[in-house]
Amino acid sequence: IPWSHGSLCLLLQLTLKIIPVKKYVKVEYQPVLSGLRDYCEVIRKVSLDKNPADFVEATVFSRSSAVIMTGTFADTADGKINNVGLWFKPWFYTHVRDMLGDGLSKNTEKIVEYVPTYEYIFRHNRGIFWTLKDQLPEKYGNNVVFRYLLGWLCPPKVTFLKLPATPAIRKEMMTQRVYQDIVLPLETLEEAISKAADLFEIWPILVYPSRIYDHGSEKQGQFRKPRNKVEGEDYGMFYDLGVYGIPKPIREGKTYNSTLAMREMEELTRRTGGAPFLYADTFMDREEFSHMFDLGSYERVRTKYEADKHFPHLYDKTSGCQSFDWKKMLEEESNKKDQ
Repeated sequence: IPWSHGSLCLLLQLTLKIIPVKKYVKVEYQPVLSGLRDYCEVIRKVSLDKNPADFVEATVFSRSSAVIMTGTFADTADGKINNVGLWFKPWFYTHVRDMLGDGLSKNTEKIVEYVPTYEYIFRHNRGIFWTLKDQLPEKYGNNVVFRYLLGWLCPPKVTFLKLPATPAIRKEMMTQRVYQDIVLPLETLEEAISKAADLFEIWPILVYPSRIYDHGSEKQGQFRKPRNKVEGEDYGMFYDLGVYGIPKPIREGKTYNSTLAMREMEELTRRTGGAPFLYADTFMDREEFSHMFDLGSYERVRTKYEADKHFPHLYDKTSGCQSFDWKKMLEEESNKKDQ
């Protein structure tokens, strides 16, 4: 069952169906500088197109500016080729940001380039999206001399960074940083971007449109069926809202509680019929978790195959409680305020 995170069984064998892939991805960058409402409308338009692109992505740089990207597979390049994976190329998000203009002049014209497919798939790896700038400022990370001498160090392996993490480091990562991918209905775009901006003040924000299908009550899995489906279709249009980095109040040395902020974001997610990816830290109690996810099929499978006797429950395995008692922390902070 999707989203079970190893809490039902051990996967021993997997059969994948593969298809041929074309050599290039034709990428069209559409800068929008006229505000939240306008760039959200562009995202909706390309997401709901009857003949959609193979890839749709938006990088939101502020409440007023974003770049919407569509990618279509191509056998040949009929224009500029950009090998974004070459060792000296800038972090991809800075390349996308340049589409908005150079600061002195603004650009709203569509820009087209062809990216080799392999390099396109891994375009965000070098900068780990934009989180590497929290440890390595852009002026160094994008410097050709640094890349030539020490570029082999980047990006650091995320698995390697996690392995030596002590409970104290894990707590700091959960309370001082935000790494969240949240799936939400497309109609919530403006509300969710504004809420994330208010709560975290982290830019850019990533938007990946995606479909959530209605598989029927017996096969739906943990992600609940869409409340609103696209007319004439068996799916609803959603998007992944990616928020990665250090909240602005923490960067400025101010008092800030990211756990409370995440709980507020989770409330919006539950209310609108969305769900967070469970690789990330969540701060829900069991009742809230059960309201967000459809655990009916999951619980039946756990019981039928006696997984409940051998594997931790999905909630126990993915909740923030596994690293520290966040409820106790919130209670202690509340008591301090009352004194």
